[in-house]
Amino acid sequence: MARTNTPVPPLDWLRSFEAAARLSNFTAAGAELGLTQAAVSQHIRLLEEWLKTRLFSRLARGVALSPEGAAYLPHIQSAFATIGNSTAELFEPRAIQTVSIRAPISFALLMLAPALPDLAKALPRIQLDLVTIHRPADYDLPGSVLDIRFGNRSFPGREADRLTAERLVPVAAPVLAGNPDWTSLPLLLVAGAREMWAEWFAAAGLAGHPRRSHRFDSFVTAMEAASAGAGVLLGSRPLVDAALDSKTLVRLSDYELSSTSGHFLTKASTARLTGAEQDFRQWLLSRLSAPA
Repeated sequence: MARTNTPVPPLDWLRSFEAAARLSNFTAAGAELGLTQAAVSQHIRLLEEWLKTRLFSRLARGVALSPEGAAYLPHIQSAFATIGNSTAELFEPRAIQTVSIRAPISFALLMLAPALPDLAKALPRIQLDLVTIHRPADYDLPGSVLDIRFGNRSFPGREADRLTAERLVPVAAPVLAGNPDWTSLPLLLVAGAREMWAEWFAAAGLAGHPRRSHRFDSFVTAMEAASAGAGVLLGSRPLVDAALDSKTLVRLSDYELSSTSGHFLTKASTARLTGAEQDFRQWLLSRLSAPA
């Protein structure tokens, strides 16, 4: 058959060539491709005429590649592999990939959980394995490559990207908002870095005085107590933003104290992220990233 203007032989001829070359047998190639031995033989003959080159030596039992056929085979196999991989990448459903991450319970409940519907739309093949952290020592346990930490970016041995920049403002349940002297109400304290009532009063120019208070080991528990009307919480924005929007909590002052602390997405400096972890990191930064 005369060579046509197209530079590529028909693909069914090439498929027959690749199978016959790999199996060294036209009959076996036909069985694999769902063709008769005669159809495979015809494809090979047409391909040889098209190339003007003999690709096989016919033997008593099977066939053997000619030097030209042996040189041609790896190129055809590579081309088919490229087509197959590209098709799978673009059109076949990819396997679900799990990203493990650790986060403080307050961030997980108030910031990450509400964002999960957006994650499902943006990265439908990623599922999270989320572990909530209750004590700083929990970060030292073996686990995920990625974690979210609260602090001022000082995390030795870890790379950190800021997610939130904390601003502190007094908040309370609406039932307490009408009190003309809210500073006389019980204060709700959070152990650790957020126990900053003294700093807030000093910065706001208000005199502090002894007052009853309740103390909690997590911000989210203190926030529940504030919503129930137990007292005044020094609310951490943006953690309390959704509650302010829904009027579950109301702010009692216009003054906000900016803190150097915030939430950071971190990983060990020596760790290499998987593709799924990289995609999740980019999604989280694009959704929540705050100025450094």
